[in-house]
Amino acid sequence: MSVGTQAVTTSDFPQWDREQLFEILNNIHDVVLVIDSHTTIVYANEAYARLLGVPVAKVLGRRLNKIEPEAAAIEVMRTGKGRDGGDYLDSLGIDVAGSSSPIFKGKSIVGCVSTFKNITEVLRLGRGLHQTKQWEQLPLPFKEYVGQNSHLKDTLVLAAKVARTDSTVLILGESGVGKEVLARAVHNSSRRKDKPLIKVNCAAIPEGLIESELFGYEDGAFTGARKGGKLGKFELAHSGTVFLDEIGDMSLTMQAKLLRVLQDRELERVGGTKTVKVDIRVIAATNRDLEGMIEKGTFRRDLYYRLNIVPLNLTPLRDRKDDILLLAKTFLARFAREVGHELTLSPQVVRFFHAYEWPGNIRELQNILEHASIVCSSLSIEMHHLPAHIIPTKDDQAGANEKPFAVKEIVARVEKELILSALAAYNNNRSNAMKALGISRRAFYDKLRRYGIE
Repeated sequence: MSVGTQAVTTSDFPQWDREQLFEILNNIHDVVLVIDSHTTIVYANEAYARLLGVPVAKVLGRRLNKIEPEAAAIEVMRTGKGRDGGDYLDSLGIDVAGSSSPIFKGKSIVGCVSTFKNITEVLRLGRGLHQTKQWEQLPLPFKEYVGQNSHLKDTLVLAAKVARTDSTVLILGESGVGKEVLARAVHNSSRRKDKPLIKVNCAAIPEGLIESELFGYEDGAFTGARKGGKLGKFELAHSGTVFLDEIGDMSLTMQAKLLRVLQDRELERVGGTKTVKVDIRVIAATNRDLEGMIEKGTFRRDLYYRLNIVPLNLTPLRDRKDDILLLAKTFLARFAREVGHELTLSPQVVRFFHAYEWPGNIRELQNILEHASIVCSSLSIEMHHLPAHIIPTKDDQAGANEKPFAVKEIVARVEKELILSALAAYNNNRSNAMKALGISRRAFYDKLRRYGIE
């Protein structure tokens, strides 16, 4: 047998060669993980600790099927076939890519070797790039919306798509989240943008007048009717858009009449007998739970289905606190022009804004900053410049200190504030924020998930 075909065993290598082999494995940038036939981890290189943030000593001897039962290596052990591709590690909350191959002794599988790398950040950046491209391609009217929150961006991308159609749109969200702003953006991005956008606040019009306001009326239809009659909102919006705000406040009787307009695009004026055809696009909005109202019998199910073709959900400000400083800067720039000097927020106000729950959402933020800009004579807005009703009182602070030794709660609150402040200081650049905080990438993203920071 020639030298080139001789079998080589471990015993043929001196000790230093085995050490050199481990040194080589430890210098590989990808993770190398070896398990035996019982899925016990028998080897992991230093890249495991470096990339995954878990010490090698902590995993050696542990069963992979207990730590990560869905791991690719487990499937390879079961099937005897190698596997390449991506995987998600539930135990660490990361995405990885690599390959796993079975180790045979004769015809028996005695283990598996896996090599992989952490691609969580790559995937996040890829999704962010895709989202950014979609964001950059949004029609100009949608740029009126300030924010980088991922849920908001998803909603605006969907809104931009539906704006190109004539489909009915239902905008859902709490008071103050900007439903009217979104309705205006949808209209101004549609083929009807040069035609009227007529707004109807269903909650503000008395029950006895809403039918004549929407459908108009004929001459002499009722006492006090204008001579010659009057066109209703739907006819005024012909070829354009009708925005029905607070539609959840509409009576069941009016809901039935509205349903006919949505189905047939025709109506009859109050006191009239002639059918009037209308070419309109309808955008409705509400801060109420329409599905709950259906169960209670206060909202028509058939109307709900007719309206709910493309629902657009606007996230409350308390769930998109990563946008608070961007919104604040936008409002402050506007108010600075009015008061004649620059305006900024003090660190204490920034922390308070991130801790505050914002029941009035964006509208409340705008009103608070307008108040502060008027009473503030310096460049920096401090806590005492804010409206008195939102500033924590001594009683509030006492209530917050009922558990003065609740270490976990206090540390969590401080950690969250520090992370939000770091993100704000570096314009939401996560890499710079985690460097400033002095924590690892894995720990940083773990805390983002734990504290619900987008």
